[in-house]
Amino acid sequence: MNSVTQRLVPRLAAVGLMASLIAPAAQAEVLHAADTGFVVRHERTVLAPPETAWRMLLGHVGEWWHPDHTYSGNAESLYIEARPLGCFCERIGTNDVVVHLTVTMLRENKLLRLTGGLGPLGLMGVDGNLTVSLLPSEDATDIALEYRVGGYDPEGLERIAPAVDGVLGEQMDRFVRFVESGSPDDSVPEDVMPGPEMDAPADVASDAPATEG
Repeated sequence: MNSVTQRLVPRLAAVGLMASLIAPAAQAEVLHAADTGFVVRHERTVLAPPETAWRMLLGHVGEWWHPDHTYSGNAESLYIEARPLGCFCERIGTNDVVVHLTVTMLRENKLLRLTGGLGPLGLMGVDGNLTVSLLPSEDATDIALEYRVGGYDPEGLERIAPAVDGVLGEQMDRFVRFVESGSPDDSVPEDVMPGPEMDAPADVASDAPATEG
C-alpha cells in the first residue's frame, strides 16, 4: 500500500462515519430508494442573482464545501473546471488527484450537470448524475440539486441514500450561507464582510490548477 492509499483509507472511513451520523435529519428528501439506486433532491433560495450564484458554485467550491467530506481534509484542494468533460477534482498531493465527478452539461447561469459516483460512491459499482439548476426569482435565485444514482452493491444502495442525502443537504446549506454572507458556517465573524461576489474573479474556474499547453 503506497503512502497516498494509506492516507485515503482512513479518510474514506471518516467520511462514511460522518455521513451516517448526520443522515437521520435529512431522510425526508430522499425521493426514491431501492437496492439498485436512489434519487435525492434539495431545493433552496439564495438572495443573489443567478449570475452570482453560478460564479460561486463553480469558481469557489473550495470555500463552501465542507472539509469533512473530502479525502484530503482540505476543501481548498477542490476545484471544478467549467468546460465540457471538465473535472470536479481534489488535489491530494503534489502530483496526485482524485476525480470526484465529470462535467457533462453546462448552461451558463442556469444548469450544471456532473456525472459519476461522488466521494466513496466512486469506489462502488455505481454511476450517477448530479444536476444543479438555477432559476431567477425576483431578487433571488431558486436552486434545485438532484442526484440520481444507480448500479450494484452487494448490500444494496437503498441503505446509503439517507447518508448521501444528508451530505448534499449540508453542502447546499453551506453554499447558500457562503453566497449571502461570505462564510459557509452557521455563525459569521463580525469582521467577515458579506457579499463574496464583490471581489469574485470573472473566471469561474479560478480554483482549477493551471495546465501547460
